[in-house]
Amino acid sequence: MARHLVTVFGGSGFIGRHLIRRLAASGAIVRAAVRDPEAALFLKTMGEVGQIVPFGCDITDPALTALAVEDADTVVNLVGILAPWGRRTFQALHVDGAANVAAAARAAGAGRLIQVSALGADAASASDYARTKAAGEEAVLAAFPDATIMRPSVVFGPEDKFFNLFAGLASLTPAMPVFGCPSVPKVALSDEAPGFRIDLYGAGGTRFQPVYVGDVADAIMAALDNPETRGKTYALGGPKVYSFKDIMELMLSQTGRRRFLVPLPFAVARLYAWFLEKWPQPVLTRDQVKLLESDNVVGADALTLEDLGVEATTVESILPSYLRRFRPPRMHNPRTA
Repeated sequence: MARHLVTVFGGSGFIGRHLIRRLAASGAIVRAAVRDPEAALFLKTMGEVGQIVPFGCDITDPALTALAVEDADTVVNLVGILAPWGRRTFQALHVDGAANVAAAARAAGAGRLIQVSALGADAASASDYARTKAAGEEAVLAAFPDATIMRPSVVFGPEDKFFNLFAGLASLTPAMPVFGCPSVPKVALSDEAPGFRIDLYGAGGTRFQPVYVGDVADAIMAALDNPETRGKTYALGGPKVYSFKDIMELMLSQTGRRRFLVPLPFAVARLYAWFLEKWPQPVLTRDQVKLLESDNVVGADALTLEDLGVEATTVESILPSYLRRFRPPRMHNPRTA
């Protein structure tokens, strides 16, 4: 990539820091549009002096958004939230904010716009998160028809709020949830011994196709380098599909912990979420439970990482690099290893 100016909204976030490192390595000048530029100063170390500039911006403010994209050749919008809080609502950020970014990018004459959405984006979803992600895509394409849409599944990596969250909970609690299990366990005759077999988990709950954060950043870079990606939508998923039970078992194996897996039907999960969503930083909301009621996997006809020339990274090859810190202290003793 030539030495162009790239504005990255949400540049200090999980995906943003990986993308900005790649943009800087490519020679681009990066304007990281973030809510708190002081907290984003760490980004400057990823490039040469003056190459990466944190810029204070709220995408719900059209005037500030326009300033953030002034003279930019390329714009990337990574802004998104998992739960609303105060004025930071799904509508404000996923829809209105995305529309502001697209309109500003078009007015500034930017050649490319990448809108990072979500694999679960669906105008007909029961989840506000999924509906507003879909509405945001529509608003972006209305203002900037050539925008490229990226829809990642659950994104994992060292700073993620998925595996890290569950690994942290597993270090504090004796049991872990498996969302989406049957409300009534299935009882059947056992083939191996006389008696009955009770199936508590069914198919193992909601299915996911976790994608490595580095692959998402590589996908964005590949799209920016390929003009044929204009106006297209890409579903970004890893090489393997996991049930929620698979995810919990994988996390526990990597952290060296044994925990009872509690089958949690959605009806029960909604009850728990009613209480948990009232916390300042909710661990679970009722809207997230609605989102979990649909599998988060790449469709058969979707454009994927492969179409962008990116080889998907396995979960198993990355998790040990950052879940090791959640292992019990005795597992770090070389004499017991």
